[in-house]
Amino acid sequence: MDEITLPAIQRLELTSIIRRLEAATSRLEDIATSTIEVPKTNGSAPPTPAPTGPLPRAPVPAALVPESEIQFTPVLPQCVEEFDSFINGPLVKFVNISDELGGPVAEQASSVLRAFAAQRKFILITTKAKKPDMSSPVFMELLKPLQESISAVSDIRDANRGSPFFNHLSTVSESIGVLAWVTVDTKPHKHVEESLGSAQYWGNRVLKEYKEKDPKQVEWVNSYYLVFKELVDYVKDTFPMGIPWNPRGVSAEEAMKSEVPPPPQPLKSAASPSPPPPPPPPGPPPPPLKFDDAPKPAPAKEASGLDAVFSELNKGEAVTKGLRKVNPDQMTHKNPSLRAGATVPTRSDSQSSVSSISRGKSPAPSKKPKPEAMRTKKPPVKKLDGNKWIIENFDNEAQPVEIEASISHSILISRCSKTTIMVKGKANAISIDNSPRLSLVVESLVSSIDVIKSSNFALQVLGTLPTILMDSVDGAQVYLGKDSMNTEVFSSKCSGINLNLLEGEDGDYKEVPIPEQIRTYIGKDGKIVTEIVEHAG
Repeated sequence: MDEITLPAIQRLELTSIIRRLEAATSRLEDIATSTIEVPKTNGSAPPTPAPTGPLPRAPVPAALVPESEIQFTPVLPQCVEEFDSFINGPLVKFVNISDELGGPVAEQASSVLRAFAAQRKFILITTKAKKPDMSSPVFMELLKPLQESISAVSDIRDANRGSPFFNHLSTVSESIGVLAWVTVDTKPHKHVEESLGSAQYWGNRVLKEYKEKDPKQVEWVNSYYLVFKELVDYVKDTFPMGIPWNPRGVSAEEAMKSEVPPPPQPLKSAASPSPPPPPPPPGPPPPPLKFDDAPKPAPAKEASGLDAVFSELNKGEAVTKGLRKVNPDQMTHKNPSLRAGATVPTRSDSQSSVSSISRGKSPAPSKKPKPEAMRTKKPPVKKLDGNKWIIENFDNEAQPVEIEASISHSILISRCSKTTIMVKGKANAISIDNSPRLSLVVESLVSSIDVIKSSNFALQVLGTLPTILMDSVDGAQVYLGKDSMNTEVFSSKCSGINLNLLEGEDGDYKEVPIPEQIRTYIGKDGKIVTEIVEHAG
């Protein structure tokens, strides 16, 4: 090996550095020997023995963990990790707020959380397996947990129809079909947006009812809306054209049998100390102290009511000792001037025995609402607030009120009288309340029309409409087109409702009334039987 020759300047610098280190080392040794005093034996320092025997072994660190106990976290696909972030973010926030409300709302939210956990397992399987035939039993077995979760959410709503949280439960149950986006091949985020519209139809009722009453209810609705908005972003970014599956993966049956890893959790160190034991329970309380000068208990209050009356009567002649003598000049029957200026005093709630058995006052009559002509008219409102159209206070409008709606828009119509409203495009849902003599023309709807307390109501459907809900409606004319023959009508406390159906090639309408009279009787098995009364003639 060839030797390396350093330049003269570098050798001089190296020599100077070595000398300075030796001087510093010598200085440190002098300081150490001057500060440490060596013990003496018989006046002289003992000799230092040389070390003998083998050197001790180096200590083993306590924090080492055996190799067999080391846990390895499997690497998850990016789509699953992002779905875990979605679950731990807006979904967990919605569940926590639902737990604060409690009752069936919290129970239903737990079912929603389990449903999305089942969907996470489905997404993880698609990263390992080839896509099976959608009509095969294997694919049906994959979708079985999602179908069971959807049924569980809907059953909670059906079991609590009389609950004050029925609108909350309907908001979730009518939109839980969003889980089916995993079966959509092209643009599945569109399906999520449509499900958000179904949630807004019922959720907007909760907002309208609790907007000024309970902010927690409003926060609950907004947190549920946020779940859909975050899910739309996740699906749009991760699966814009549907779930691709794994063309080189195993079969779906093998992927289902493989163990699905749960979301990653922080590992605990083996050397971490165990928590300290809890403190011992407190001892029994000391006995109460007794004092000679302790105050005596207060005597019981005197009897009131009828007992007090009878106790006064049992005194005999002593009952009149407390009465005051009235002078002749204070007697009204001897002084007419006193009768002229006297007024009848109002009865007061005294503590006497006589007033305690007197008859209570009748409640004051309730105030009647002002007539419609005397109420202050508010200006008409037509505005789009997010995905919600608000139409209010239109009265006797000469021209129709037109609304350009899309599939995610819900429409709220309130306090509109003698007005025609035309909805262009396919909207999600329409809610109408307190709008007498309202005429509504719609093209198509995704969900339904809900009409409450709107007399002499008229509706014309040009396209498709799944459901019509009417509550406390007195008089209604509903015109259905050829594409809306499958429309379902639910009526409650209504009268004078007629359906007009197209008949024949000429396009003439045939008027069909909705039954109003119902017959109820007890059957042979003791059960209540209800049927519609039909009049022949």
